[in-house]
Amino acid sequence: MESLSVVLIAQDEERNIEAVLNAVKDIAAEIVLVDSGSTDATVPIATKCGARVIHQDWLGYAAQKNYALSKASCNWILSLDADEVITAELAAEIKDILSSNEVVNWDGFKIARLMFVGDRAVPHGGFYPDAQLRLFKNGMGKFNDRLVHESIVLDGRIRTLKHHLLHYSYKDLQHFQSSLDKYAKLAAEESKRSGYSKSKTSLLNLWLHPLWTFCWRYVGRAGFLDGALGLQMNLIYSDYVRKKIAYLRESNKA
Repeated sequence: MESLSVVLIAQDEERNIEAVLNAVKDIAAEIVLVDSGSTDATVPIATKCGARVIHQDWLGYAAQKNYALSKASCNWILSLDADEVITAELAAEIKDILSSNEVVNWDGFKIARLMFVGDRAVPHGGFYPDAQLRLFKNGMGKFNDRLVHESIVLDGRIRTLKHHLLHYSYKDLQHFQSSLDKYAKLAAEESKRSGYSKSKTSLLNLWLHPLWTFCWRYVGRAGFLDGALGLQMNLIYSDYVRKKIAYLRESNKA
């Protein structure tokens, strides 16, 4: 089997960190956790679970994650967020791939993520499969320099694994909404930094884009199948789109 480093960053993640680390201990040759100053039980829990804990003051999402990648010593890296738990089926699939001759044909693998709000899975409305590149050859990939929604960039052969991981993103709807409020500001800053069409900030787009987003996700992506939770989440997400545009309009006036 090709050796595997599991790498993640954390700060005050005691809610999920034990489940995250226990799920990978049978496939990982090493677990590297970069902590940016937790004040809860994250560090002692991670140490108890066998992780090598490294302190690094916060550098920003992408830079912090790239710093963590630089500490991995194995041939392959599984990069996880501190709220992502791999299933037994996914662990077995990863082990089979890294143990097979097939592994030489690929440089990276995307993994679908099933998002949870509290203990409720959200499989519709565009929140699933949300496949992200998570498993890749050491030295082949790194996170792009974005303020929000950073992702691994890899110039190579990539395919998607069959099984998904469990993404315990939000404690409740209020947590979901407050997080999207923060992301909306960062996304607006990212758009301004990277360039955007002026039509994106028009008054017409300010109202039509959120409406289109809601209709597409709630109806086109079957968000209605998630019941009342699906309705509330799609309303919050559509308002997130509106806020991104509004923040961008405000920054242009400043």
